[in-house]
Amino acid sequence: MKVCIVFNPTARGDKAVRFRRELQSLASEWSLIPTDAPGAGRRLATQAVREGFQTIVAAGGDGTVNEVLNGWLDACGSDPTPKLGVIPLGTVNVFAKELGLPTSLDMALSVIRQGITRWVDVPTVALQTETGSRESRAFAQLGGAGLDSRAIARVRYHWKRKIGPLAYVVAGLEALRESAPIIEVTSEERSAAGDLVLIGNGRYYGGKITLFPEADLSDGLLDVAVFPKAHLGALLRFGAGLLTGNPHRFGGSVRWQSRRLELRCAGRMPFELDGDNVGLLPASVSLSARRVAVIVPG
Repeated sequence: MKVCIVFNPTARGDKAVRFRRELQSLASEWSLIPTDAPGAGRRLATQAVREGFQTIVAAGGDGTVNEVLNGWLDACGSDPTPKLGVIPLGTVNVFAKELGLPTSLDMALSVIRQGITRWVDVPTVALQTETGSRESRAFAQLGGAGLDSRAIARVRYHWKRKIGPLAYVVAGLEALRESAPIIEVTSEERSAAGDLVLIGNGRYYGGKITLFPEADLSDGLLDVAVFPKAHLGALLRFGAGLLTGNPHRFGGSVRWQSRRLELRCAGRMPFELDGDNVGLLPASVSLSARRVAVIVPG
């Protein structure tokens, strides 16, 4: 099996440091491709597919997975031959948790060697870039706009290094202090509006919070949750719901499933995919028949 690993050589954290220590031993078995700039994972994954690698592994967090997935799509088009692997080295690793991947580096490498293949849906988003052009991007686990994306815009790198996932909580509290325009979501099934819109391919959000209990990575459907209000009281009710095992129990969210969604906003609003802001509303989110073969535990 011809395998390459796309990884960030400057990644922080104990697992990333240990991974870099093991690179020399891995080099005798697999090809190692370090990223050289933000966003480079997409270009490098495209190049790897075109060079004939049968498995492309994203070693990093959800952002790295997103870059490699988009590079895979750029090269493959409708050809699903190369497989996608994941070695979770990031801060949160939601997609890895969704797949049931182990957090141990040794075990994660063992999954790449001995795991089985699972076909996973690939949602795509057409949205506006910062320069005003339109771009299409795919995501693996989650997309969102509103309080979520506004908080991501406020996360500082040194916070992530010092306090990990709590950096997003701090940024979210900052975002709560500002007023923001309402987001409108429409589909064939229904429409809703609110301060926060989250779109799931899988069940989990922000770690292992089951935000979309009916979601399945292979069901051919997007799951959407619209929160009419995203203020401190609403977040406390959300937290109370988490304690009961149902985050939606007290939050008043509107949820449904669809294959296509339209998001609009009267003001400037960032849109995030897999934990990174990638553009601005308006956006069209859709799910086609295209899927990717992902390596998961056997």
